[in-house]
Amino acid sequence: MTKQLSYPIIREIFTRFRNAEAEPKGELNHVNVYTLVVAVALSAQATDKGVNRATETLFRIADTPEKMLALGEEGLIAHIKSIGLYRNKAKNVIRLSRILVDDYDGQVPSSRAALEGLPGVGRKTANVVLNMWWRHPAQAVDTHIFRVGNRTGICPGKDVVAVERAIEDNIPVEFQLHAHHWLILHGRYVCKARKPACGACIIRDLCPFEEKNI
Repeated sequence: MTKQLSYPIIREIFTRFRNAEAEPKGELNHVNVYTLVVAVALSAQATDKGVNRATETLFRIADTPEKMLALGEEGLIAHIKSIGLYRNKAKNVIRLSRILVDDYDGQVPSSRAALEGLPGVGRKTANVVLNMWWRHPAQAVDTHIFRVGNRTGICPGKDVVAVERAIEDNIPVEFQLHAHHWLILHGRYVCKARKPACGACIIRDLCPFEEKNI
């Protein structure tokens, strides 16, 4: 695990990220907060592109928990069977939709605790929804952020919770809202797992990664 970078270096890194893309966006398609919850829940162990293909027609006919319940589990499976673990995910989506209708009047709650109480919604999913929909500075740590955080020393940690806390503790407040999106996109397209594109990296001169691929 790389040593934690200093505050001035982290500030410079995120200044460069912001200059390159001031308003980074998540890549999961959705039409409202409910479909965002569903899309993120479906994305576990799947690619955003794969989820977007599956939900393109799904969200046209089931964009509320009531409509999802009317579609039913088998109807949902017909749309998402190209996604890994689709049967278990379908069960969770139907169950969470029932809870939203019965306990929340069909509305998605805006608290982390309530979101984490929904089937198939963990801390990462809750943080994505809080950040993308309600613009809370919540940090959803996935494999990309875990890798980038430890490789670069921006937010090192032995597990995702430690990395999440390192982001909150060490990244300047002005960058907190978009921090996880900048890190995800950097990990997905530049600081890749097997062949990092170090030669095209805008922070390579600040990065202590010893196995740079230039």
